[in-house]
Amino acid sequence: MSTVKQLVTGEELVKSYKDMFKTKIKEAKVNTYTFGKKKTEVTHVWMTVDNSAYKDAVKHLFTFDEYPHFAVSSGYDKDDTIYIVHHFSLYYGERARELSVNITVPLPKSKPEIETITDLIPGALIAEQEKQEMLGVKVKKIPKDKRVFISDDFPKGSYPWRKDEKGPGKMVRNLHEGDKL
Repeated sequence: MSTVKQLVTGEELVKSYKDMFKTKIKEAKVNTYTFGKKKTEVTHVWMTVDNSAYKDAVKHLFTFDEYPHFAVSSGYDKDDTIYIVHHFSLYYGERARELSVNITVPLPKSKPEIETITDLIPGALIAEQEKQEMLGVKVKKIPKDKRVFISDDFPKGSYPWRKDEKGPGKMVRNLHEGDKL
């Protein structure tokens, strides 16, 4: 006899996070869309989580799904903050039942550090390595701390996705302006 999982709605998920993490959830919203002839609903939950609660927030996903699916990680540089966004799916592979959960963690550029989640989700390693190389985020306790995306001769302390003085600006030239070297 198979057991049916009790699926959580986006609103229930947000309420659970707000109840558990209180002020550590800085922002939360639920977006629901329909697509296709059958008007299938897709729900995306977006939460901004304080860095001090980040790892526990990821652990909390296991409350709703035995195997939350880590899809991808993205990140961007804006003003004095680096934002890391981890994209998860609950009920992965269950057509029209998946719940997209996106956890954003703002990190101050003065100390862009975050805990590894590879002990919870081993597949997150490559994404964490990417954020170290491309944005200069220090992932604490990362099990494999070496470059994967940029060569070893790429200047230390320069990060391709940064828009500030640590970005690649000095190395980039505008080819459309012709040779000015």
